[in-house]
Amino acid sequence: MTGEPFLAVENAVRRFEGLVAVDTVSFGIERGEILSMIGPNGAGKTTMFNLITGQLSLSEGAIVFCGEQIGELPPHVRAQRGMGRTFQIAKPFIGLTTRENVMVGSFLHHHRFADAYDQASAVLAEVGLEVRAEVPAGELTLSERRRLEIARALALSPELILLDEVMAGLNATEVTDVIELIQRLNGRGMTFLVIEHNLKVVRAVSRRVIVLDHGVKIAEGSATEVLSDPMVVKAYLGKRAE
Repeated sequence: MTGEPFLAVENAVRRFEGLVAVDTVSFGIERGEILSMIGPNGAGKTTMFNLITGQLSLSEGAIVFCGEQIGELPPHVRAQRGMGRTFQIAKPFIGLTTRENVMVGSFLHHHRFADAYDQASAVLAEVGLEVRAEVPAGELTLSERRRLEIARALALSPELILLDEVMAGLNATEVTDVIELIQRLNGRGMTFLVIEHNLKVVRAVSRRVIVLDHGVKIAEGSATEVLSDPMVVKAYLGKRAE
């Protein structure tokens, strides 16, 4: 990496009483990069996302976004600063239509109804949900709900999007479609931090990967380097890798 990172996590620690879920983790993301964060279940990946976006507070350390210390800012202010995210378990407002779900995010920067409507419509077209705009969110398929999660993040007009396992449960064709969407958005300058268990996806989208295990960063580098690292293999496979 060169220059000042777009996002910098500096010696981040998060404790839950006696449990250290994130243990002195540091990394940075450059503007326009797609960085993947991988690791076995319970490694601390989603906790790290929650620290970055403000759902959880740091026990120690700092988070710097666009040169500003944001570790004390609430989630809605971080969203205003240019962060969007998806959640591992999609929880749309099932009583609202697909478009209305996206409009909730659009109102962050577009206070007039007509402007928020237009923004939401453009985002739905971007993710391929325009034909489902008036369908109640509770009637969407799993694949469509995953796309709605991305759409709700995009509605915030973010510069950085954190994607938490948006491809979980999708078939190969649906995964390919989401990869193409991420690559298209990245080609227009959007920055991504991605949690993903599908290592084929990691190889396809990321030039750089970091690995967490039991809250500790155990590896960082290119996808090829990291996925052949014996420590990473052992973290995923346990004694079978010995």
